Amino acid sequence: MNLDDLISEYAGIEGRLADPSVHADQNLARRLGKRYAELRPIVETYRDLSATVDDLAAARELAGEDEAFAAEAVELEKRREALEERLRQLLVPRDPSDGKDVILEVKAGEGGEESALFAGDLLRMYLRYAEREGWKTEVLDSHPSDLGGYKDVTVAVKAKGGQDEGVWTRLKFEGGVHRVQRVPATESQGRIHTSAVGVLVTPEAEDVDVQVDPNDLRIDVYRSSGPGGQSVNTTDSAVRITHVPTGVVVSCQNEKSQLQNKEQALRILRSRLLAMAQEEADAAASAERKSQVRTVDRSERVRTYNYPENRISDHRVGYKAYNLDQVLDGDLHNVTQALVDADMERRLAEAQGS
Repeated sequence: MNLDDLISEYAGIEGRLADPSVHADQNLARRLGKRYAELRPIVETYRDLSATVDDLAAARELAGEDEAFAAEAVELEKRREALEERLRQLLVPRDPSDGKDVILEVKAGEGGEESALFAGDLLRMYLRYAEREGWKTEVLDSHPSDLGGYKDVTVAVKAKGGQDEGVWTRLKFEGGVHRVQRVPATESQGRIHTSAVGVLVTPEAEDVDVQVDPNDLRIDVYRSSGPGGQSVNTTDSAVRITHVPTGVVVSCQNEKSQLQNKEQALRILRSRLLAMAQEEADAAASAERKSQVRTVDRSERVRTYNYPENRISDHRVGYKAYNLDQVLDGDLHNVTQALVDADMERRLAEAQGS
């Protein structure tokens, strides 16, 4: 779609959202609201650019009579160039999932109990980052370890209504193997150990994205268990769902009721099936997502967290900073921005080459 089409679509959605009858259908209202939020920065930037171009023309016309207008014209020219660049970036074809919320899974890998402890540290980092960004989080399922970490944990992360960016835009690059170098709490002689944690990020699917046939599901119930394998519930409330056609298996045990665990498991299942469908439709995306966590091995790392040096390194874009303590406290913006910027450069180059 060209710019005129996008502006027209924005105006049309704005009119529909003003219609009270639209809000009777919550799914429709939510889809329109998301698309409206996606288009808003494009339209606002275009309007700012148009106004700046008009002001620049006026300033240039008056510059011969008043030096103040000449100086203003210089500033307006800089602003025009910046707005043109921003509009160019906004018009680059975007990831179709950028407006979506995400399901984020953190899994302990090599390193035993130390890996599980670091999985807990990463979980806290993502929860605090989400809080800074104004996102809502919900732990869907978790399997704690004996020392207070996590064998694996699954979290839904949602943007609040009206935000320009979806959560996927910022968190999609977190998928992969995260390596930690530190002296574990379990180490008595002060030696630095290296362990690994896997992170998998998928866009959360809505009902309109993935239709799941109940006849394709095998549902098993069992008693939930805690650290050490002890039972934490006297009823069969935990749920395991197998999607027979694909072999995808999802289990949930966090909630006390079987129905709630089933609903949470279905949310995770739909998101995984959506990711699989996107992979099949796009070979490049397939290669990228499959590489997120092939094996949770120390050698297949996307990022290293070095505690002795207080250093964080992202190996995909060469990012390095010495504020690991702040990052683990949720100050993840600069790290994710480096990845967003690198992705934008790649997409701009592809757009110019096509």
